[in-house]
Amino acid sequence: MMRSVVSNLFTFLIVALAIGAGAIFWGQRTFVAQGPLEEAICLRVAPGDSLGVVAQRLNGEGAIASPTLFRVGSNYTDRSGDLKFGNYLVPAGASMDEILDSVTQGGASTCGAEINYRVGVTAITAVARELNPSTGRYEEIAEYDLVADEVVIPEEFTSVAEGDAVPRYRVTLAEGVTSWQVRDALQRIEFLTGDVEDVPAEGSLNPNSYEIREGDTRVSVIERMQAAQDSVLATAWAERMDELPVDSAEELLILASLIEKETGVSAERAQVASVFVNRLRLGMRLQTDPTVIYGITNGEGVLGRGLRRSELDASTPYNTYVIDSLPPTPIANPGREAIMAAANPDETPYIYFVADGTGGHAFAETLAEHNSNVARWREIEAQRN
Repeated sequence: MMRSVVSNLFTFLIVALAIGAGAIFWGQRTFVAQGPLEEAICLRVAPGDSLGVVAQRLNGEGAIASPTLFRVGSNYTDRSGDLKFGNYLVPAGASMDEILDSVTQGGASTCGAEINYRVGVTAITAVARELNPSTGRYEEIAEYDLVADEVVIPEEFTSVAEGDAVPRYRVTLAEGVTSWQVRDALQRIEFLTGDVEDVPAEGSLNPNSYEIREGDTRVSVIERMQAAQDSVLATAWAERMDELPVDSAEELLILASLIEKETGVSAERAQVASVFVNRLRLGMRLQTDPTVIYGITNGEGVLGRGLRRSELDASTPYNTYVIDSLPPTPIANPGREAIMAAANPDETPYIYFVADGTGGHAFAETLAEHNSNVARWREIEAQRN
């Protein structure tokens, strides 16, 4: 009798161990296996959320097979205390292990809402957009002008900024904006702190997109822009072509700013650069309108009208119709492409260019060719008017 009881108990233990081992094996395989989510979602992890709350949210979205297994797996892999708040893109079929990686390792939102402060040459706008998880593309929700006389902020924008979306914030500089415009824009972003007392040196800010956070200082944002521009300029100066007619990296930056203001067509930047370089080599005046305009506005916004004959004839440090060299400073903040074009211009015989009506320019080697191109451009202007 006793032998039978012991035998049955031993058999029960073996079966229990087998079941336990099978459960562990199933749990491990399920934890790393493809998940049940059919379409990508944006998972919100709010400050203060526990792993249990996140597990229930994932279960409600149909992203995991078991909230309990998700929590057990996080404990087993020592990640239960590493949860970071934000918005995370969970792709279709993501395993529990992959989801846990996203919410414990990233620390930066990969989906949800974004507010982008765009600093353009003619406008400063705030644009709210949100990632559509199913397409992987951002969709614009609302936009408003930061410098309008009567700023009207759309309700959709406010709901994004103040809602549960935990938006990321960015400030994006267009190529060719002036340092005054950048400082003005940063002063208008209310959640940044501190003041920028002096306008940063013209040309010293790299046109790019920068992530910013509530509480960042305006000075720290400026410093990041300057560090990025310093890096681009140093690379361009080191890789410049031989016998370039500029004596320093600062002069290269000045030349790049002229190129930036003369064309927005990427494919012709190196051609425009070649015209300026050819003129410098020949001792010709550069004769470019954007420098004259900068001498009038000091970079504080746009001129908003055509140049007058008296302005083209005026003797100022920035009037390249009068001075025999580059202006004393850059006239805008050039982007990487313009700086690299200045460092390595095309080899061309051109010394003239004029708008061609397509957004680009017609280039010429002789004055006769140039005059013909100018006449054609005036015809186009007359037709448009």
